[in-house]
Amino acid sequence: MDETGPGAAPGPASGAGDPAAALSPLGLITILLGASLPLIDFFIVNVALPSIDRELSAGPALLELVVAGYGVAYAVLLVVGGRLGDMFGRRRLFLAGMAAFGLTSLACGLAPDAGTLVVARVAQGASAALMLPQVLATIHATTAGRRRARALSLYGATAGLSMVAGQILGGVLVSADIAGTGWRSIFLVNVPVALIGLVLAARTVPETRSDRPAPVDGPGTVLLAVALVTLLMPLTEGRAAGWPAWTGASLAVFPFAAGAFWAVERRADRLGRTPLVPPSLFALPGLRRGLGVLMPVAIGFGGFMFVMAVALQQGLRHGPVEAGVSLVPMAVAFFVASLMGPRLVGRYGSRVVTAGGLLQATGLALLVAAALRSWPELGFWQLLPGMAVAGFGQGLQLPVLFRIVLADVPGERAGVGSGVLVTTQQASLALGVATLGSLFLSLAGSMGMRDALAITLTVQLGAVLLTTLMSLRLPRAVT
Repeated sequence: MDETGPGAAPGPASGAGDPAAALSPLGLITILLGASLPLIDFFIVNVALPSIDRELSAGPALLELVVAGYGVAYAVLLVVGGRLGDMFGRRRLFLAGMAAFGLTSLACGLAPDAGTLVVARVAQGASAALMLPQVLATIHATTAGRRRARALSLYGATAGLSMVAGQILGGVLVSADIAGTGWRSIFLVNVPVALIGLVLAARTVPETRSDRPAPVDGPGTVLLAVALVTLLMPLTEGRAAGWPAWTGASLAVFPFAAGAFWAVERRADRLGRTPLVPPSLFALPGLRRGLGVLMPVAIGFGGFMFVMAVALQQGLRHGPVEAGVSLVPMAVAFFVASLMGPRLVGRYGSRVVTAGGLLQATGLALLVAAALRSWPELGFWQLLPGMAVAGFGQGLQLPVLFRIVLADVPGERAGVGSGVLVTTQQASLALGVATLGSLFLSLAGSMGMRDALAITLTVQLGAVLLTTLMSLRLPRAVT
């Protein structure tokens, strides 16, 4: 297959048509390193929350903000980050985001109190939003054909593994208590990694930008921010804060903010301007249907990781390492499936996503059975079959969905398309923590951890089956 054929962005300005700007293997590794950091840090705090609470006397509401503040800032600014990369150069924004991520991680690790930690986490999420959209946009602009398919598969594998590895790494670092840093090491470890990433990116990542960059859509940015904040903040904070009046008011504002955002974007699109999220992008069947499947998959993933961290540590009194090690079978199975994915997709197309959904549902059913049968002796060996099968199913889904979503996006709109994809993914992960996490914690207070875990996983199982049916509408061929 011609690797500079249809789908490559034209000309040297966008990168794919310029051999000097082609993404090298080391360049791909570098930007995948950048892609892994924000996702690892979304999940790495899950196993550190008890330690943070003990040292900083944070309390439930502030602990929720340590998670939610990062996730909301990250989700709100991702599309803006993609647009800025289109305008000023994707490598430049990647370097700026990487540097800011290292500095804000240092601020998190040195935070003297819970309030400072929350502010630093918000800033860390904003810096991640500058860095991450440049990864997919760079891949889209500097590769084509088989190289692009391979790079997108590796991106999907990196994303999934990072989400699982975050909690495993968090458990190891908290327990290791390196130089007495305790939970602070989960943030401080980012500093040398960011420095290495900066050196590598400056040498190996080609500069690309859109041939026709559009200015930032101010009204669209504000309305998207209002819509995401009014949805995610009350759902995340409401239970811990006792559902005060502001949570209901915020949720009441959400549909109006979302409707106004869409109306403004449609009007801008109709007038020939370039809105933050062009509604015309959703005319692409792969993007529209792929996002429709990706959203519930990511909601389930985000909620599952949070619920398992709480159930294992607070319900079963497992230490951070033991809780993290329980996820190793999921990570290994995900990695194996993601390696097999490209070959399977070449033969079966998007039906690989359907098969992955069925396997994930089977894994969740095994986990429900294990929880009901083995609690309170539920441990690594009892969890292993369900974790492995569920992880294998997820490994067949995520990388393929990323390919489907971006397959038809023109090269000059790579930043916008990438921003829409990662915003959907990140907002869905945060929504999963807010919804499934709140359901689990509410049930745990009245019926105990075992039954709460079984019911929450059963709810997720039902959602996975619905997602599996939705996957039948995906474009059969995957390019």
